[in-house]
Amino acid sequence: MSDDESAFSDDARKKKGAANPFKERQQRQMTELDETLAEYISEWRKQRQKELDALAALKEKQAKRRIQRAEEEKKLLEQKKLEDERKQKEEAELKAKEADKKRLEMEDAEKKRQEAAAKKSGGEKKRGGDKMANIAAAMGEKGKTKEQLAEEKRVALAVRVAPLVGLEEMNQAGLGDKASEFWKRIVKLETEKYDLEMRMNRQDYDIRELRERQKQQLRQKALKKGLDPEALTGKHPPKIQTASKFERRPDSRTYDDKKKLFEGGRELEIKEELQRFWELKKTEFESRSKIRLPKWFGERPGKKKGEPDSDGEEEEEEEE
Repeated sequence: MSDDESAFSDDARKKKGAANPFKERQQRQMTELDETLAEYISEWRKQRQKELDALAALKEKQAKRRIQRAEEEKKLLEQKKLEDERKQKEEAELKAKEADKKRLEMEDAEKKRQEAAAKKSGGEKKRGGDKMANIAAAMGEKGKTKEQLAEEKRVALAVRVAPLVGLEEMNQAGLGDKASEFWKRIVKLETEKYDLEMRMNRQDYDIRELRERQKQQLRQKALKKGLDPEALTGKHPPKIQTASKFERRPDSRTYDDKKKLFEGGRELEIKEELQRFWELKKTEFESRSKIRLPKWFGERPGKKKGEPDSDGEEEEEEEE
């Protein structure tokens, strides 16, 4: 081997030795990066698994809580239903007790009324007493509902008309006596009904007569005051005749006519009055005697050149 070849081989060995450390360092960095990335990925997977486990546990807890809440709501609904049923039952029992108590009181009152009517059957009441009794009864029934009146009617009928008991055990004679008793009762009730109808008709006639007398009195009163005869007989009082403070005469305008004065009609009247005044002044101004200015160097002041002379100017020139 010559000297040149040995020198070339030494240079190549030196270059190869210089390149190996760079590759080793680069490879070492890549290895460290891969290890770091693998650790990061493993940590991320662990953290993700923890989050998934926590989320699953939370969902399971929510599901259990939802089931528990549904059971609690179901129990509450059952308790509320039982409580409502208990309250309704108590209210029904209370209403039934009050109805029984009221029915007994009404039966006692009806019996007392029948006893009092039987005691006073020997004579009639005075007319004024009947009126006051009817008024009191009407005022007592005024605040009652239809159901209350129907219940009172049912109780009164139950007291007045005794239920039929033991008809099957009666013989022919007993049934005949019972039928004759009912017939007499029907005749009595029809008689009382006819008397009450005649009494109501008489009261209606008396009311109409009293109203007619009242109208006659009101007509006489209106004539004495100088009003129309029907002024005081209507539903509303008569119109008041107001007097004008300046003209000293009665104001016969109606309320609508007076009200229209404050609804903008006065502005229109003022405009019409101003228009009439302007036209009057305009006619006065046009009908005034016109005084013409004297000519100055043969021309009338204010007159344009080339305008024809008016008739009035020609007459003035002729007179001059």
